[in-house]
Amino acid sequence: MTLVLLGALLVGLTLGLLGSGGSILTVPVLTLVIGQHEKVAIASSLAIVGGIAAVAAVRAWREGRVDGRSVLWFGLPGMAGSYGGAWLGGLVDGEVQLLAFAVLLLVAARSMLRSPAQAAAVEAGPRPVVRIVVDGLVVGAITGFVGVGGGFLIVPALGLLGGLPMATAVGTSLAIITLKSAAGFVKSAAVLEGLGLSLDWTVIGLFVAVGIAGTVAGQRLGRGLPEVRLRQAFAGLLVIVGTFTLLQGAWKLQHAEDHTSTSASAVASQEPTAAGARS
Repeated sequence: MTLVLLGALLVGLTLGLLGSGGSILTVPVLTLVIGQHEKVAIASSLAIVGGIAAVAAVRAWREGRVDGRSVLWFGLPGMAGSYGGAWLGGLVDGEVQLLAFAVLLLVAARSMLRSPAQAAAVEAGPRPVVRIVVDGLVVGAITGFVGVGGGFLIVPALGLLGGLPMATAVGTSLAIITLKSAAGFVKSAAVLEGLGLSLDWTVIGLFVAVGIAGTVAGQRLGRGLPEVRLRQAFAGLLVIVGTFTLLQGAWKLQHAEDHTSTSASAVASQEPTAAGARS
């Protein structure tokens, strides 16, 4: 349980320090530290991320840092995309989702090396509503499939939508993450029920409670630290975790294929014997 608390605190601290990115540590902590099944970890991550983001989003809304237009045109399609991504995740093995997650970690590491302001400067000016909707669908599908909030994707995207100030982009991102996580969790929970798997609500509750406290502490701590250095350090951590997760997913996938091949060979070797017994 100590490891659970430490993992939750790390997630919250990272969210508070960077405004995004901490949620992508939830799945590795649940799978590598606690030993949860990949699909259980992904569904639990959506509940944890959504719970932490919801509390932070309410605070951001009270402070006037939530842009309703972006929530409408990016967040609602993101909910549909997240639901679809969770549905797609139910059609593939957990090992495949773990590999996709590892790749996303490495992509996130590269994204963290650029500041949100630099990312938003790639494209200036307001974007057509159609493109905003498509962005929401794509980001939602990715995050629903692998069980993350996607703040490291959403914040730069919101900066591109119409030049939102970073404080507003972060606050709006929290609201969108809440919506997407809720939609993805509903579908992921249904998938778990169909597979005979169940959620550990004690772990989820501890993660949310400690994560919220960690977020507050991270926000206060981050006021005196340079953001560039924090992002570089976090990017290094993501590379380490992503590489380890990639190796773990590849090993599990190979092990599963070897087990399937062995089982098929065993069945084939028994068929002649069975045929001889019948004759």
